[in-house]
Amino acid sequence: MTSLAADRLGACFATLRKEGQAAMIAFITAGDPDHDTSLSLLCGLPRAGVDVIELGMPFTDPVADGPAIEAANLRALKNGANMVRTLDLVRHFRRNDDTTPIILMGYFNPIYAYGAEKFVADAAASGVDGFIVVDLPLEEIAELENPANTAGLNVVRLATPTTDDARLETVLAGAKGFVYYVAIAGITGSASADAKSVDIAVTRIRRHTNLPIAVGFGIRTPEQAAAIARVADATVVGSAIVSKLEQNLDDQGMARPELVDQVMELVSALASGVRQARSAAAE
Repeated sequence: MTSLAADRLGACFATLRKEGQAAMIAFITAGDPDHDTSLSLLCGLPRAGVDVIELGMPFTDPVADGPAIEAANLRALKNGANMVRTLDLVRHFRRNDDTTPIILMGYFNPIYAYGAEKFVADAAASGVDGFIVVDLPLEEIAELENPANTAGLNVVRLATPTTDDARLETVLAGAKGFVYYVAIAGITGSASADAKSVDIAVTRIRRHTNLPIAVGFGIRTPEQAAAIARVADATVVGSAIVSKLEQNLDDQGMARPELVDQVMELVSALASGVRQARSAAAE
């Protein structure tokens, strides 16, 4: 079935494709460093040039994430974040923005505890567009994909540098929304993505799918974001944004008054890099 969620994500990529642009995708953790600041950040991202938002679902053991995002999870949980409040952030965001896609990203344990069918139904009602669940293997993905397909939400599948062509066929069979290519082997924030290697990988993935290809992990600067935007359909930045947030906390771990502005300044610079990447390459 189709839904507003599928339309939002599809329309976003279709518009950018028509304009010859790549998407800027930004990640923040829901509830980090506190609920109100997190809502301000969430609402500010589109104004800073973000096309798609990845909103992290706080979890105690984010095994694919590096120290910056792990710390963000712990801050959020310490200050009362949970799945209900995460969906509440999306619901508040949708009061003023019904066009920017929001993808919930994280781990399956909190979804399992919530109940997959109820989680998908509540996520759809709040205005979520889809999910990225990094520890849910393809062999078990139907537990989330079946209710998501019924609700018209996208479960984004991931490919990595170790995904060979045979496995890639399996990954892409039934994939929806976009494909997320993890540019480095290892945890988030642990290394820098190599644009040449990404180019080769994206070219290989394109032989198997017409879906947009987003590239994340290891992208920290506007220059790196631009390099990825020249070869992929979307650039994803997370750890650099979360690190900038952490740099603007006081000694008690509370948000300084300038935190939101500082984070938006970085996001705007990253988005500008993505926007200018293809126009600069065409000159």
